[in-house]
Parts: sequence; structure tokens; C-alpha cells
Amino acid sequence: MHRKNCLLCFMLLLCSLTGAQNAEKTFKKRLQVLSTVFIDSIPVTPSCHASNIIEIPGGFMATWFGGEHESHPLVGIYIAKFLNGKWSTPKEVANGKQFNGKQFPTYNPVLQRYPDGEIVLFYKVGPGPSAWWGMLTRTTDNGNTWSALEKLPNQIFGPIKNKAYLTASGVLICPSSSEDSGWRTHVEFTADKGKTWKRTLALNNSKDMGIIQPALLIHSDKHMQMLMRSQQDTIMSVESYDGGQHWDKPVRSTLPNPNSGIDAVTHSSGLHILVYNPTRKDGLDRGELAVAISKDGKRWDHQLTLEREKGSEFSYPAIIEDKKHNLQITYTWNRKRIKHVVVQLN
Repeated sequence: MHRKNCLLCFMLLLCSLTGAQNAEKTFKKRLQVLSTVFIDSIPVTPSCHASNIIEIPGGFMATWFGGEHESHPLVGIYIAKFLNGKWSTPKEVANGKQFNGKQFPTYNPVLQRYPDGEIVLFYKVGPGPSAWWGMLTRTTDNGNTWSALEKLPNQIFGPIKNKAYLTASGVLICPSSSEDSGWRTHVEFTADKGKTWKRTLALNNSKDMGIIQPALLIHSDKHMQMLMRSQQDTIMSVESYDGGQHWDKPVRSTLPNPNSGIDAVTHSSGLHILVYNPTRKDGLDRGELAVAISKDGKRWDHQLTLEREKGSEFSYPAIIEDKKHNLQITYTWNRKRIKHVVVQLN
């Protein structure tokens, strides 16, 4: 009788462990790659970087900067559209040409589509990140034509790398940062599509930590979180409980960061999804790009390895949720192409 009881306990324990393992596997297999393609099947420039993507009627629009190499004066802002199952030939829509004939490089374009159909393209112009300024241009026909270029006010840059968040009241919350006095993160707000602006002070002292290029997560109308690229070998995190007006002190996350750009999105399911280089400066650096999910923005589970090759660069991802609730991801592929991956959340 004693032996039978032990056997029964063992079987119950085994079933319990198996169930827990299956539940863990189910959680860890929630993301599935549906398609992978290069946006620029025939590259129009020798180098490209820093892509961004939005959904438009019938498809998607992506943007990035391209030219000879990053910081080259002739680097411009390019767009391409995904319609009828394929990407269009990229075309330049903005550059850093000045009225006096001098030309500066452009950087980090970010697209924002408003409910009325107007799309604002934010980007930066200048000799480098420590001295660049914010610019924007607009389209009301999904990128067929663009408005005259507009310079943003001093110390306003718009969303610095990653997408902004449009509130129900029409305020655009822009995660931003500056590099003129060390790496510092702040937040900008515009309620009239970029005509007037407000911003917070820097959220960090650059002498204590260097953080830039925040990605915004939405826990509720008031509770927001930003994850940031850092010089601390880890992704940094900061939270707000009043809709982004005030922020707690930035803290270290459990996620490694080899001083490389990230992006994240809060899915309609409530899960937070992060695309990042899951490495420190250990030889792989930006040679691995992965996707992780979290229920609370603090504990993260590795989901997918999109790329992994020592000596290569897969970096500066962008991620959005589309109307079918799939994830649209773009990223830099070896500084030569922009790759587009569609991921399903099961």
C-alpha cells in the first residue's frame, strides 16, 4: 500500500511538472514568423539605416535614411510602400539641403498617421547627433506628395527614433532624447500635429547614466513606461503615472544592451513586445536580433531570434501592431538593406 501511494504521488508530480512545462512552452511559442522579405530588393543607396513603419490603407509605409554612409552630407530620407503584396521602389522624400546650398546629412525618420489620414514624417538634420535639429514634412495622400519642409523649434526633435503615441484627446506623446550635453532622455508633446510643442526636462543626469532613443509602452491611460538604449550595458526603464508629464528615476532592467537601438509596442492583447539586440559587447554585439514578450514590462521571455551571425549587424528595429493584430517589424540588415518581418501572436 505504501509503495502504491508513492507511485501515485510520483505520477501526480510528473503530470504536474509536464503540465507546467507545456504551459511554459505554450507561452514561449506565442510568436510565429509569417514572412520575411527585403524592402529594398534592389538597394537604391550603398548604405541605409534606422527604419520606421506605419500602416496605411491597403498596406504599409516604411521610411529610413540612406546614402553613402551614415553622416555623409548626401544622406536623405527614403520611403517605400507595401501595396498589393509587394514593396514599391524606394524614393527620396527629404534631405538636408539648405538655402545657402550647403547640405547636411539626415537621420532617424519617424512616421505618424493621424485619424484624418494626414501623415507627418519627423526626421533630423545636422552634422551629427550632438548638433542636429528636428524637421517634419506632411502628406495627405499616403506619400504620393509631400508638403514644404518645416523646422521644429529649438530643443524639439519630435520622436527621436521610435514611434509616438496618440492619445484619445489628440495629444501626440513623443519619446525623445538629446546628445548635445551627454545622452539624456525627455518627452515631447504636441496637440496640433506638430505646430506647437511642450516638453519635459531631461529625465536623467548624463553624468550618472547615458540613455537615449526611448520606446514607449502603454500600461493604462496614466501609467506609461519607456525602455531606453543605454551606455550601461543594459536596457534602462522609466515609468510615469500621470500620462507622461512626470517620470520616476530611470532604473536598470534585466535586459542586456550593447549600446544599440531598440523598439517595443504594447499589443492589444495587453502583452508588451520588445525587439532588441540581446547581447552585451561580447563579440556578437549587434550580430543578434531577438524578440521578447512581457506581461508587466519588467519580466521578459525570449521568443524569437530573428538574426544571429557574428561580425554582422542587425539593428535599429521598429515594431507596430497592424489591424489584423500581427506584428510588423523592420530593421537594418548589415547597413545595406532594410528587412521586413511579419510575426503572428498566437
